[in-house]
Amino acid sequence: MNPNKALWEKGDFTRLAATMRESGDELIESLGVKPGMKVLDLGCGDGTTALPSARRGADVLGVDIAANLVAAGNARAKAAGLSNLRFQEGDACNLEGISDKSFDLLVSIFGAMFAPKPFDVAKEMVRVTKPGGRIVMGNWIPGDPTLVAQILKISAAYTPPPPEGFVSPVTWGLDANVTERFGAAGVLPEDIKCERQTYIFNFAGPPKAFVNEFRTFYGPTMNAFEAAEKNGKADDLCAELEALFEAQNKSGRTDAASIPATFLRVTVSRR
Repeated sequence: MNPNKALWEKGDFTRLAATMRESGDELIESLGVKPGMKVLDLGCGDGTTALPSARRGADVLGVDIAANLVAAGNARAKAAGLSNLRFQEGDACNLEGISDKSFDLLVSIFGAMFAPKPFDVAKEMVRVTKPGGRIVMGNWIPGDPTLVAQILKISAAYTPPPPEGFVSPVTWGLDANVTERFGAAGVLPEDIKCERQTYIFNFAGPPKAFVNEFRTFYGPTMNAFEAAEKNGKADDLCAELEALFEAQNKSGRTDAASIPATFLRVTVSRR
């Protein structure tokens, strides 16, 4: 099995996605999605940005590598009565079956960044986007002091080194890499805009309980705990993550978590 598929089908990412809905809706609002637009949401999960796009009248296709998330997305679309939204399995490195120049807007918020071949990903995103259209990515930033980059950094310290040739997902969070990858796909530097923005995770429980959600349902953190348990260090990993979540909680309450995370918002304009 594709290791990425196994990673994202592990646990239940919908539990984490539920804490990301408000920021997903705000992000789509900022993009000016309008009725009749054709939108591809790549690495869509269960629809945190796909559903808000469809609610604004766009014709939306969500593509994700994880079968369980595709099923969850289709169930959410059906429950919401959104006949203009469908989800299907697919690989961001090779969008076979999707025609050239099909979409006015391609959105990938913390999705395509995790695909293993970044240059192929950039090439495919450019290929399926119409001239005059846009590609918008949200990517976590390496070394950033806020939540997600720190979760990934802490977790990496407890897991075996990655295989040779592995390209870290957070390399998509560096402006120079974004420019290089899209440049190789034929995009001019002046058509690429990178800016730092904030995404908020809202959880109806204390920070320690939020850590447990990651430990129980988020594939990368689950893997880190499995490795840490083999080395007798699971308690150390848990303590580090709990300290992080407690320190970064901005809710002002002990029974709720509201934690910001900085990301790189990339906008590519297609000529």
